[in-house]
Amino acid sequence: MFFLVFIIIALVSFFAWRGFRTNPNTKGSANISILVAVGAGVIALSNCFTVIPAGAVGVIDFFGTVSDNTLKSGINFVNPLAKIVKMSIKTTELKEVMDVPSKEGLTVQLEVSVLYHLNPEKAGSVYKTVGEEYESIILEPQFRSVTRGVTASFEAKALYTSEREHLSKLIMDEVEKITEERGIMVESAPLRRVGLPAGLSSSIEQKLQAEQESQRMQFVLTKERQEADRKRIEAQGISDFQKIVNQGLNSQLLTWKGIEATEKLANSPNSKVIIIGGKDGLPLILDTK
Repeated sequence: MFFLVFIIIALVSFFAWRGFRTNPNTKGSANISILVAVGAGVIALSNCFTVIPAGAVGVIDFFGTVSDNTLKSGINFVNPLAKIVKMSIKTTELKEVMDVPSKEGLTVQLEVSVLYHLNPEKAGSVYKTVGEEYESIILEPQFRSVTRGVTASFEAKALYTSEREHLSKLIMDEVEKITEERGIMVESAPLRRVGLPAGLSSSIEQKLQAEQESQRMQFVLTKERQEADRKRIEAQGISDFQKIVNQGLNSQLLTWKGIEATEKLANSPNSKVIIIGGKDGLPLILDTK
């Protein structure tokens, strides 16, 4: 529309300049007319170009006819009569605080987000079928509905434990199934905060603490059993060793060991008296000092 206005202004100024230039008395008006014509022409020409900022695409709307091809970031040559709608394809966060039901029928306050972005290939289709407010029309109601449906199949304590990651993944997958065909790409759906009733929160914490204590006691009992088994094996080894030693000891072996000891003592330079024929046939050693 502005393009046509400035084209008309340029043409009117140009013809006025042609009329004024033939009359010496209107030379000043002729100069003004040509300046206006040139200025309007430059402005009209600038409408043939548009700049699409980074992280956005341009949708071409030519009098109600929307092109499937979108304009990329940068300077683009366009039909000056067409309307260019710039739509963001950056990652955007939608936050929701809602009261959701649990499997037990309890009401839990949940603060959850969904990270999403517009599919640049379907930006034209989204604009044509939904419009620029696609978030509030498609994403928000579906996100709320899916979140309530998913939490209804989980117990309240699941929102407090490691299962919340699984729950978050389910929400993301369900929302993605619905919105992906409409041109909205879901990246994640993290649970930001879980608000449980005071009594329920305390009960869950006590139960989790009791479960952790039970697991700790099981660990202690397992460790004690292992220690008892170790001591039992060690005692059995000592007992077996003693049995083997006792079976190998007899009077002949002891006599022979005594003779060997007597021989070594006899060859020793230390002063001593050795009497052969002591108790059990073993030598008696008397120190002379």
